[in-house]
Amino acid sequence: MRVAVLLEERCKPNSNAFAYLKKYSEMCERECIQVEGSKCKILEAACPVCFTRAKHCPDGAVKIINLPEELDTDLTHSYGENAFRLFRLPSPRQEQIVGILGPNGIGKSTAINLLSGTFRPNLGDWENSSPDWDEVISTFPRGELRDYLGMVSTGEVSIAVKPQYIDKLPRIFDGEVRELLARVDDRGEMENYTELMGISHILDRKLGDLSGGELQRVAICATLLKEADVYFFDEPSSYLDIYERMRMVGVVRGLAEKGKRVLVVEHDLAILDVLCNSIHVIYGERSAYGIFTPPRSTRTAINAYLDGFLPEENVRIRDKPIQFLRGRNRGEEVGTPILKWGDIEKTLGDFSLTTGKGEVKSAEVVGVVGPNATGKTTLVKIIAGEIDPDEGWCTMDAKVSYKPQHVRADFEGTVQEWLDTEIGGKWRSGEFHTQVTRALQVDKMVDLHATKLSGGELQAVSIAICLGKEADLYLFDEPSAHLDANARMEAAKAIRRTMESNEKAAMVIDHDTYFLDIVSDSVLVFQGKGGDHGKAIGPLSLRKGMNLFLSDADVTFRRDIESHRPRINKPSSRKDREQKSSGEYFYSD
Repeated sequence: MRVAVLLEERCKPNSNAFAYLKKYSEMCERECIQVEGSKCKILEAACPVCFTRAKHCPDGAVKIINLPEELDTDLTHSYGENAFRLFRLPSPRQEQIVGILGPNGIGKSTAINLLSGTFRPNLGDWENSSPDWDEVISTFPRGELRDYLGMVSTGEVSIAVKPQYIDKLPRIFDGEVRELLARVDDRGEMENYTELMGISHILDRKLGDLSGGELQRVAICATLLKEADVYFFDEPSSYLDIYERMRMVGVVRGLAEKGKRVLVVEHDLAILDVLCNSIHVIYGERSAYGIFTPPRSTRTAINAYLDGFLPEENVRIRDKPIQFLRGRNRGEEVGTPILKWGDIEKTLGDFSLTTGKGEVKSAEVVGVVGPNATGKTTLVKIIAGEIDPDEGWCTMDAKVSYKPQHVRADFEGTVQEWLDTEIGGKWRSGEFHTQVTRALQVDKMVDLHATKLSGGELQAVSIAICLGKEADLYLFDEPSAHLDANARMEAAKAIRRTMESNEKAAMVIDHDTYFLDIVSDSVLVFQGKGGDHGKAIGPLSLRKGMNLFLSDADVTFRRDIESHRPRINKPSSRKDREQKSSGEYFYSD
């Protein structure tokens, strides 16, 4: 089965792609390529010659994809003749939490819309905006998914959805947290759930005044307060530190224990692992197609995803596996100090930060961990020279490149023009193109307008720009935010390879344990009370630093015996108790 996908944003009138397709639309009697007004179309029954012509359309505007013929009967939804297609669906299960794992842009949100009844599966008949439910349901094999869709069709299922982009909430509702939660409190348990989510102290604040982590907890709480049979959580860990992520895990698992069906889209693999009963992997090509696999156990699904090969489907979804090293001692090859600091004190309003003495060496990557609002970003801003300390010292004979926590695309132009302006032609060739531009798939975004980038695309471009600048010290504040699981691992490797090959240094603030495990040589640990005070300890060795950090969070990690990836132990499990008693919170070999 051949699929022709046309990316409309790259094929507008006056574009190279539009002119190319218009030229060849007049060269075949069968009219395989058609141009009418400002719209182009490629017939999927096109002759081989026209498919070849379309495949060579400039600017990557056309994708010609060969899919197995058996998928023809599994087509669930299509947005148009040359538009995105989704094959199969995940299955919500009673009393279980089902995870969805896969890259951005290949159908996860579409699946949530279909399963929530926002719109009906059209089975590829995109011209039928309201297909018959009985016909749709009959195409699915007998089982839990078919029974579920039957309940959706008759309105027997009530659904609650936590949206992905929680930063849009203040635009939708410009009021206080208490007022928002009262509106959706079907259970009459607002006091209980606000306490569970740790947001009782912000009930009288307006949504527009909340941080990303506070907004996320409010969104989760609002979803929990709705009385529903099925709950969808789209990226519930974004902006949350490890403490809040584990709090979220406990609360969401409580829904399943009450007999609810829960579906979770999540890019933090450690959280997905500990949260879910089973996982559907989705693979495909961004903006072209997505294919859901049958459910697997969490361990099997995540290991297959990291390996890049799905054995049941006999499909390779990545060129190389993502590998975690076991029992390594990093830092032996690091060089001379680039940055030193000591006894820093900084007061901002009611918040105060203190540090001990520390240093960062060339070829070293320091991971920065700790609860939200304990001063991590404040210290990075002091190092970057954006703010001055009240006391203490910070010495550095180095040039700094800084990627802030909240990235914005203020550049009016394409991504290519933005890259050229910031880092010249460095992104186009050589080692940087291989290790960074291509690894982060920035090379596939160059024709897009900078202000139209998604959160993940903007993050990837910002990382590339930060790494592309000539500097001795690179500072990254939450570089994994908005990136999917695969992009997070590639970003971690890109940062690490750049520091090693160029003998530069980096400091990386992040909450994703997999990301930190790949990227870090050592760890700077922050302790304290969010919004009140914070203290920086280290840098310490990776293992020692993570043990200190996780002991504060009361969370233990073990290593998977096959992939060596970090896995969270279930609270009070035998392994959890054993590691706590031995003081090995990060992993035990």
